[in-house]
Amino acid sequence: MTKALEREGVSTAIRRPETRLNALKRSRPTVPLNDLKRGFDALGDQLQAAAARVLSSGWYVQGPEHQAFEREFAAYVGSADCVGVANGTDALEIALRSLDPAPGSLVVTAANAGMYSSTAIRRAGLRPRYADVDPDTLLLTADSVASVLDDDVSVVVVTHLYGRLADIAGIREVLRARGIALLEDCAQAAGAGAPGARAGSLGDVAAFSFYPTKNLGAFGDGGAVTTSRADVAERARRLRMYGWTAKYEVGEDGGRNSRLDEMQAALLRVQLGHLDSWNETRRSVIARYAAAAEGTSVRVLPAEGHDHVAHLAVLVAEDREAARAALAAAGVQTDVHYPIPDHWQQPFVADYAGASLPVTEERSGQILSLPCFPELTTDEIDRVCAALREL
Repeated sequence: MTKALEREGVSTAIRRPETRLNALKRSRPTVPLNDLKRGFDALGDQLQAAAARVLSSGWYVQGPEHQAFEREFAAYVGSADCVGVANGTDALEIALRSLDPAPGSLVVTAANAGMYSSTAIRRAGLRPRYADVDPDTLLLTADSVASVLDDDVSVVVVTHLYGRLADIAGIREVLRARGIALLEDCAQAAGAGAPGARAGSLGDVAAFSFYPTKNLGAFGDGGAVTTSRADVAERARRLRMYGWTAKYEVGEDGGRNSRLDEMQAALLRVQLGHLDSWNETRRSVIARYAAAAEGTSVRVLPAEGHDHVAHLAVLVAEDREAARAALAAAGVQTDVHYPIPDHWQQPFVADYAGASLPVTEERSGQILSLPCFPELTTDEIDRVCAALREL
């Protein structure tokens, strides 16, 4: 009988009863790292109305939506000016060029923030120099910056990594005596800080990214430069449009076509009014994760108070791959931000053979990002917490 069944293609293997836990895992979808469709659904009617307004206006570049967003975002940040540009990398490069640093001079930055500042520095004809970060916050500090300064340094780029404000006051104090400019990389920190003193208003100039996964995200690419220095704002405006001082008249080298279009500006205006509540929700998610991880083999970086907008929920694990595998088995999607320090990227290894960045290097092998976005459901957060308790 058994052989007959096998000839008919029927398996005769003994099937063990499926456990309730395994059945539950199979029946539940993965908790996603992000879900942009949910963000659209939450504000769908408002976003569609804004899009229709732009489409029916017949004005798609450098129009009233763009101008209104610049005013509103500058007021929100607490800076005198906002210059909308095409993306976050352009924002960094234009911000750097707007400071008018000496050609080929050094720019101090961190090596643990995904190569974005390093890319902009090189594109601007400048040279990156890396400072190490604090082991707890993974941010530059006044002491780490001071340790790498010399007369060849013209600018320091400070990234508010994962949404946490760096010690800008302390770093500015170090730079003031040397006359070195400070550029805030706010790509992950829209809304961090208190009203009137938010990220983007604390240095000489700042760069924002509105990539769709950011706390304030466009439906495509977008970016902005903010500053309270009139000379920097004027130069940034020229640089974003071919270097023009007047139509078809180039007065600034290094210009390009980098404009935040009307559609993205209109959609960002809709979302700006929700940013603070979204950031509060993000903080509450990380608070749940941090509590769940207490007493385990991992530590979730805290995101407490208005100086942190919880762009990413990041844990530190001695054995990251084991933690990642366990989370995947529990149906939790993860990622690493960022796995390769800038000075280890292949084209630049030879240039930084003598670099000493022990914290940056060690943490790059230990960090892991968890799902964190405003539309996560209570059930999804509970599932991540349950998985964390098992690590």
